[in-house]
Amino acid sequence: MRTPLRTRPWLATASAIAGAFTLLPGAALPFVVGAAIDDGIAAGEAATLGFWVAAVLALALLQACAAGLSAWTSHTMWVHGSTSAQHALVTAVTELGADLPRQVPTGDVVAMGSEDVYQTGNALELFGRAAGALVTFCVLGATLITISPLLGTVAMVGVPLAVAGIGPLMRPLVRRKEAQRERASDVNAMGADIVSGLRILRGIGGEGRFRERFVRTSREVLRAGLRVGTVQSWLASAEVALPGLVTVAVTWLGARLALDGTISTGELIAFYGASAFLVVPVKVATEAAEEFASAIVAVRKVDSLVRRRRSHDRPGDPADQLPLPPGPLSVTDERAHLPAGLLSVLPPDRARAERLAGVEPGAVRVGGVGTARVRHGELRRRVVLVLGDDLWFSGQVGTELAAGDRVDVPRAVQAADATDIIDAFPDGYAETVSERGRSVSGGQRQRLLLARALTLDPDVLILDDPTSAVDAHSEARIAHRVARLRAGRTTVVLTGSELWRREAESAPEAAPGEHGNDTGQEVTR
Repeated sequence: MRTPLRTRPWLATASAIAGAFTLLPGAALPFVVGAAIDDGIAAGEAATLGFWVAAVLALALLQACAAGLSAWTSHTMWVHGSTSAQHALVTAVTELGADLPRQVPTGDVVAMGSEDVYQTGNALELFGRAAGALVTFCVLGATLITISPLLGTVAMVGVPLAVAGIGPLMRPLVRRKEAQRERASDVNAMGADIVSGLRILRGIGGEGRFRERFVRTSREVLRAGLRVGTVQSWLASAEVALPGLVTVAVTWLGARLALDGTISTGELIAFYGASAFLVVPVKVATEAAEEFASAIVAVRKVDSLVRRRRSHDRPGDPADQLPLPPGPLSVTDERAHLPAGLLSVLPPDRARAERLAGVEPGAVRVGGVGTARVRHGELRRRVVLVLGDDLWFSGQVGTELAAGDRVDVPRAVQAADATDIIDAFPDGYAETVSERGRSVSGGQRQRLLLARALTLDPDVLILDDPTSAVDAHSEARIAHRVARLRAGRTTVVLTGSELWRREAESAPEAAPGEHGNDTGQEVTR
């Protein structure tokens, strides 16, 4: 994942400079006030006092301008950081494809997209302020040592020790944030499972039980969040208390030096103001450390997904990849040879369907070429697999059905026996079907998914039990119409249905035959 620190160094530099000039005027203010007291008020020099008053106004103007620039650069860093993480996440999800749910839990993916990408941006947003706090601390410390080596040394040594005292709290914070992140992934996964299976839960009366499980898991997330909050409260206390002790020490020593005449009244005020101001960069540093701790957890999660590879990646060298021959394609696995251009029926076996389509590794050849050696894009374009749980995206049904342009949508809908579904919609093809097709029945969704695949008219269409949720009359019509529409193309149907096996034995134009083979037998028309 490429961040703005590498891709846009000018932005990171501008953010650091703006962050520094946002804090430096506040750090210089105590010294200006001290000089105004010594050179203006104590000396009775009105012109000098006016000069220092003008300097205060100038510092205020500089700080206002720098704060505006810092806000712009920090927000831009956040945008670039979040979008870079999001782009890396989406790319990884796309490349994994069907392997994603087998390698990464759904809840993890949801949490990465909804939390981790933004947490990465939050850390980068604080980069400029953290860099500015470091610069301000160094400049302020050097100035204090120049005026009074003793007080400057106390401030320069005391504040880093105060920050170091906060450090031991960071490790448990990271651990507790990781635990909270895991619990959040669990509850996200459970929520996704409940939503996807809501109809089934209602049918078996399981809503109450799953509600109790969801509540228990949510409470675990709450408890993990409270444990994180405990450490964060200690951090908030430490970032005020520890630098405060340094301020007390500097003020006490400064007062003793002022009484001895070693430093002036104005310098005492300057030291007090400067030591009190040191709380600001320390607070920024601890805030940045906390955000960076959260970002480490987030980046580790996203990076773990980005580094994953498909279980059967294509060869990296293009010279090792072979094109598929033109025209209809035969499909051959270890158990059968399915001729090109015909409709074949195999026993129901989802794992075998995925191997035949090249989604899962296996000794499968399409058009005489091993699927592992075919370019991924060409394989996906010419060999299409339709599963019962394929995704349906929310949108107008006509738009969602038009996955391809080789077969027009009405013709594909008619072949899938889904015309009655479209006719029943008040808006016809303009009707909006909700995500995952939840607004239609299981049988209707199955027919719409089949129609969507038929618009692609691929050289090889593999259907995994495509009519398991429809009645026998509809199944007979679908089998006959698909066979007729797919004439001359290779179609493989994995099903135990007698109606599909009968269609495989007859000519595509003929009605379903009167006889068929026993369940489990492989049939080719």
